[in-house]
Amino acid sequence: MIAKLIAPALRPIFDRVVAGQRITDADAMQLYGSNDLNILGAIANVLRERKNGNVATYIHNQYINYANHCILSCQFCAFGAKKREAHAFEMTIGEIVAKARAGLKLGITEIHMVGGLHPSLKGEWYLELVSRLRALDENFFVKAFTAVEIRHLAFRIFKKTIRETLEMLREAGLCAITGGGAEIFDQEIRDQICRGKETADEWWDVHRTWHEMGMRSTATMLYGHIETTAQRVGHLRRLRTWQDETGGFTGFIPFAFEAAGARPGVLQNIRHVTAFEELKNLAIARIYLDNFDHITAYWVSLGLPLAQQALNYGVDDLHGTIMEEKIFHMAGATTPQQQSCAALEKAIREAGREPMQRDTWYRRIAPTWHKPAPELAVA
Repeated sequence: MIAKLIAPALRPIFDRVVAGQRITDADAMQLYGSNDLNILGAIANVLRERKNGNVATYIHNQYINYANHCILSCQFCAFGAKKREAHAFEMTIGEIVAKARAGLKLGITEIHMVGGLHPSLKGEWYLELVSRLRALDENFFVKAFTAVEIRHLAFRIFKKTIRETLEMLREAGLCAITGGGAEIFDQEIRDQICRGKETADEWWDVHRTWHEMGMRSTATMLYGHIETTAQRVGHLRRLRTWQDETGGFTGFIPFAFEAAGARPGVLQNIRHVTAFEELKNLAIARIYLDNFDHITAYWVSLGLPLAQQALNYGVDDLHGTIMEEKIFHMAGATTPQQQSCAALEKAIREAGREPMQRDTWYRRIAPTWHKPAPELAVA
């Protein structure tokens, strides 16, 4: 039935996907040039169903940002701050552990924690933080730090190699690193929106090392600013090539740029991408990244209603409960800061999918919640 609806121009791509063959960069560019969104979704769903059946997942997790003091001043970032800026903040280890302990009582299985490149915190502080969080529960996943944070810790704080730093953090209890900081890998773009941040190869060096240690991580893309379609495809190409090398990425999580919090310069006054473009980007990512098992719709960026629609455009995961998101909301996002497990399951069922809870590595697990918690309810 679907095959009959495919336009002749897209039929060769559809046939390759059905046959389990890899599409090319030229194919991806052709998909970006198409405005037949429902057909893109139909092609993407061939891969989604092949990899995940009718199941869509979510994670019961909690976000904690330990501090936003940062030595960088990325153009797109409304989160980072110098110590004396009004929006600067820094939590103590005790405060962070207390938040995580409260989350565990609600059934969370993961703490997701990132911060700025802090100019003065000591290495021992990070190791104690990770070890105390992990000590709360042996089954508790501590997912923390972006690649640029790891590089900051390695070369500025610990004065050690990437591998030595990651080994110390894993010994302390780190279970996964985050995919943040990828932005767009093209260096021309990075020089304009995040000068001084790690290069694409440096980002990959951290993740590759982590994968070689037998660990897993996610991958991301920040799009909808000054990048071109070809640069988006180049970003996906790098991720697919790297996944061929290690197989260590669990899922891909793209999100759209929020212009409201941008610093003065090239990113101001950029219009937010449309819902059409967001669904298209997710569908193309699913079609192109044939070696990624999971594509996540980040509802904090999309909003839950659109994330729910994304389940028909190649997406098989709605991320998590989150409970307190700061980075996107400080940039101007107006979505809720949290969702309940019940709300996520309801959204999945309404999309015709079977909801299942997952862990940090996207493995399906038994539910860790029993009824909606009032403090997590979404109006």
